[in-house]
Amino acid sequence: MLKTQLRLYDWVHHYEKMLYDNAQLALSYLHGYLITGEARYRQICEETLDFILREMTHPDGGFYSSLDADSEGEEGKFYVWSQDEIQNALGEDFDFFKSAYGIIPQGNWEGKTILHRALDDTSLAARFQLDLEQVPIKLADCHSKLLALRSMRVRPGTDNKVLVMWNALAMSAFAEAGRYLGRQDYTDAAIRNAHFLMDNLYIHDRLFRSWREGQAKHNAYLEDYAGLVNGLLALYQSDPNPQWYKAALNLADQMVLHFADPNGGFFDTRDDHETLLIRPKDIQDNATP
Repeated sequence: MLKTQLRLYDWVHHYEKMLYDNAQLALSYLHGYLITGEARYRQICEETLDFILREMTHPDGGFYSSLDADSEGEEGKFYVWSQDEIQNALGEDFDFFKSAYGIIPQGNWEGKTILHRALDDTSLAARFQLDLEQVPIKLADCHSKLLALRSMRVRPGTDNKVLVMWNALAMSAFAEAGRYLGRQDYTDAAIRNAHFLMDNLYIHDRLFRSWREGQAKHNAYLEDYAGLVNGLLALYQSDPNPQWYKAALNLADQMVLHFADPNGGFFDTRDDHETLLIRPKDIQDNATP
């Protein structure tokens, strides 16, 4: 008789952190929260946006492209734990945290532990005789202690490119979250991001695609124009400053002027882009819309 067992390897993620993934997930969890009222969805949205602000934000407001998977030559080393590390960091709260995440001495991945919830809040409250509302507070305190310890490790490398389309996705997420969750700090992050993109990547009536260390490069593509229009309109609904509406309208006009196909639809490249054998027109979604 064959026996099947779910292995940890079936769900272990790749440790590279991409801006476009986090932006889209934050927005999806925000919408899930607005539809269902499920507090866990709001928590995930806020923790994801807080992560972007903490780990992937240029001092002037642009959002970096990604964090590497590796540090010190090992994939995931920055993010995994030994039982001793967790126990030393948490002290008397270790048993509580151990139960929450099913921590075992041998770990659950190559001798280390990837933190993956084993018990929900209700079960933890019952096991440790706590009021239900105390559980997320206690977990947040544990996470804060582990985050402080993790901050002393060698960090993964950062891809500090600022890409318009990926930033536009993040701008939309921050703008909507600021509006619906009453988080002015998120709205402020979207405002700073809009200023960054318009100041550094929109030059002489032309949008550029990529920025790094003071240099804007490469002609923007259709997705950059369309994404930034969407981001600016989302921001305008959260911060009704006419400059965001006017900027979106101007970009949309340029998009029609330089990208529209007379036979219908839009090309991916501007009409003054370098000559290509075939001017592309992608009609399918990929990793981004």
